[in-house]
Amino acid sequence: MRLATLRDGTRDGKLVVVSHDGTKITPAEGIAPTLQAALDTWDEAEPKLRALAKKLDAGEVEGQPLDVAKLHAPLPRAYEWVDGSAYINHIVLVRKARNAEPPETLETDPLVYQGGSGVLLAPTDDIELPNPEWGLDFEAEICVVLGDTPRGVKKDDADRHVKLLMLCNDVTLRNLIPAELKKNFGFFNSKPATAFSPFAITPDELGDAWKEGRVHLTMRTTLNGDLAGDPAAGPEMHFSFRDLIQHITKTRAFTAGTILGSGTVSNEDEARGVSCLAERRMREILKDGKPTTAFLKAGDEVTIEMRDTEGRNLFGTIAQKVVEA
Repeated sequence: MRLATLRDGTRDGKLVVVSHDGTKITPAEGIAPTLQAALDTWDEAEPKLRALAKKLDAGEVEGQPLDVAKLHAPLPRAYEWVDGSAYINHIVLVRKARNAEPPETLETDPLVYQGGSGVLLAPTDDIELPNPEWGLDFEAEICVVLGDTPRGVKKDDADRHVKLLMLCNDVTLRNLIPAELKKNFGFFNSKPATAFSPFAITPDELGDAWKEGRVHLTMRTTLNGDLAGDPAAGPEMHFSFRDLIQHITKTRAFTAGTILGSGTVSNEDEARGVSCLAERRMREILKDGKPTTAFLKAGDEVTIEMRDTEGRNLFGTIAQKVVEA
């Protein structure tokens, strides 16, 4: 099942069900007005939403044509946005880029930070750039949306708390990071609003690609129409979503609608490209002594998507343009 949020002039939009082929939508009227409302009553709402999706695909209810430009993020605002960094290759490369050593617990203790969740961007929203010197970068990631999740979840029991999956562009201002981290208090100004995929999908949409808390498909990112990278998202995800859920619930519970990110999808194989420019720049430094790739500038266009083995665009496409703020 695939769900989306239609812009309707309200803060949280209107929940719609998306057809299997991604061409039609129908409102979830009488089931849940918003995706957050559905998550709050998931045990009751999910079977009704699935039944509606089945009717839409069978032509038993009238669907309206899908216009991605009219969609908001599936959750236009969320109770929490917690982002991990589960791909060790990414951690090592970006740490090198700012002359920092990886943590001693690199392979045993996941990195996470708390992102801003009050304003989340739609898949076609522009990325505002107030100052080119701040080093604007894209980061292509996978996210899960949690239901009510208690404290102390063990990884073997984590899957049942994953209700939906999305993609995101975790926009980063690279040149603001070093000064912030010197304060020993984490990211803040260096992490502006994050954009999310058009659709939030249930794990069964992934079929066999959803295994042991990992998505075994390819993350495809383009920059100005050229392929930036198509790394495999599954094999090199050192910390699975099961691991991440166990980690974040060590000391507290999370409410339905919490978003948890994987961190930038990354492979050691340079032929698979990159899911962020910081990695490309670091590889250039290692090879030539200096970076030649510039960070994003006004007019640049970024797309992020993931297709299944049959070519179906599972989450829809994040397609954003950088604009001067």
